[in-house]
Amino acid sequence: MSDFSEELSELAVADRKRETSALSDKGMQLPWLPKHIEAVVTGGKRKKDFAQTTSACLSFIQEALLKHQWQQAAEYMHSYLQTLEDSDTYKRRAAPEIIWKLGSEILFYHPKSNVETFNSFADRMKNIGVLNYLKISLQHALYLLHHGMLEDANRNLSDAETWRYGEKSASQEVLINLVQAYKGLLQHYSWSRKKMELSELDEDDYAYTAKTRNMLSQSCKTSANIFTLIKTPGVWDPFVKSYVEMLEFYGDQDGAREILTNYAYDEKFPSNPNAHVYLYEFLKRQKAPRTKLISVLTILHKIVPSHTLMLEFHTLLRKSETEEHRKLGLAVLFEVLDFSGCTKNITAWKYLAKYLKQTLMEGHPVWVEKEWQSRRSWWPAFHFSFFWAKSDWKADADLACEKAFVAGILLGKGCRYFRYVLKQDHETLKKKIKRMKKSVKKYSIVNPDKSVCSMGSTAVA
Repeated sequence: MSDFSEELSELAVADRKRETSALSDKGMQLPWLPKHIEAVVTGGKRKKDFAQTTSACLSFIQEALLKHQWQQAAEYMHSYLQTLEDSDTYKRRAAPEIIWKLGSEILFYHPKSNVETFNSFADRMKNIGVLNYLKISLQHALYLLHHGMLEDANRNLSDAETWRYGEKSASQEVLINLVQAYKGLLQHYSWSRKKMELSELDEDDYAYTAKTRNMLSQSCKTSANIFTLIKTPGVWDPFVKSYVEMLEFYGDQDGAREILTNYAYDEKFPSNPNAHVYLYEFLKRQKAPRTKLISVLTILHKIVPSHTLMLEFHTLLRKSETEEHRKLGLAVLFEVLDFSGCTKNITAWKYLAKYLKQTLMEGHPVWVEKEWQSRRSWWPAFHFSFFWAKSDWKADADLACEKAFVAGILLGKGCRYFRYVLKQDHETLKKKIKRMKKSVKKYSIVNPDKSVCSMGSTAVA
């Protein structure tokens, strides 16, 4: 703490000798920095009620952050910095991390802040409460990456990588692994650029051989930095993708499959939809059997039934020779359209319209009835109201036609959505609407005399 005080004291003296500081020139007002220096130099002899003052300041800072009042938040930091001298040991130890989180947030968003200010703050905070050194170094590197300063970020991570304090604890080890992994991501970025340059060269060119050798060396460093982290249970999507990309590039398909399989299925790892997406995409690139692809997407379906890959999942199930798979293929489409974000997905409606007809033609009305049973009370208003009929037709006539067919099959020809589309005069879609009318009459699961819509239950929007 004394080293920090002396360093900032010297900075304060230099600042006072200048009538306008670099921060003042840019309109960035951070009065808490010089004022804090004075408080530290006096040895904390000012008689203040720490608990009351700091608690109030913390509330004010939080409120200012919520309202994006960055200058006010910066000013309140002056009083809150007293926690660094709190007589309560627990509060004093917790203070550096809280101050870093609050201060970095303010400096990140303050309109008059700049990289130099943030760097200065980060460098000083690393030396207050050394146990936060790795966390601050990592977040500092991410800030530099955000500003496109890759070399500075890499240098920052290299310094943190070699940092040690006391006995190496489990928490320190995880953070060091994380620091090394982010360094690996930067190395992967350089590797990717070299790979792109390599694709533009002739294989017989001398430069091609030199770049290939350089890339191999780069990939070894990257792999070493990333591999340790991704063995640790957690969500490591960008690291796993980068590592697998390099393994595939060098032909290690078995290694890539093992990494992705463990990432998706190891029970020690948290449930992660992306893990199954990455495994599926890899198996698809490897032209794996349909049954293998289905088994991977079956788990993804249970986790995220509205995922964009569910339409691809439906296609695989529809082509399967297993009746259970084809039955599931119908359920998948209904579940996709249960979500409001998918209501305008014309591909999903086309698939459902086509598959409903196919399912009924093949003599499986029970499949349709089962899916419709739990949706009968809310889908009519959610998808097939008179309001949606007019709105959909105006926005996308093709979408309205697909939905009208589904509405007719599920609710009967008396459904107002179906009737509205049927009455529209559209030269291009005239034949399609005519065919739709015949199909609904033939395949609708609703008796014409008992149509839900004809009885008025969904007659209004």
